[in-house]
Amino acid sequence: KMRSEVMAWNTDRNNRQTKVDWQFTTNDARIKLKRLYPKL
Repeated sequence: KMRSEVMAWNTDRNNRQTKVDWQFTTNDARIKLKRLYPKL
């Protein structure tokens, strides 16, 4: 059952050509990637 539901969801997303926007602002990056930025 789970496999068929995931396959249906996957097919639907692919048919709608859903895109993911991986970009975010510098301020958001500083929050999300805090450990990678030096302290000023």
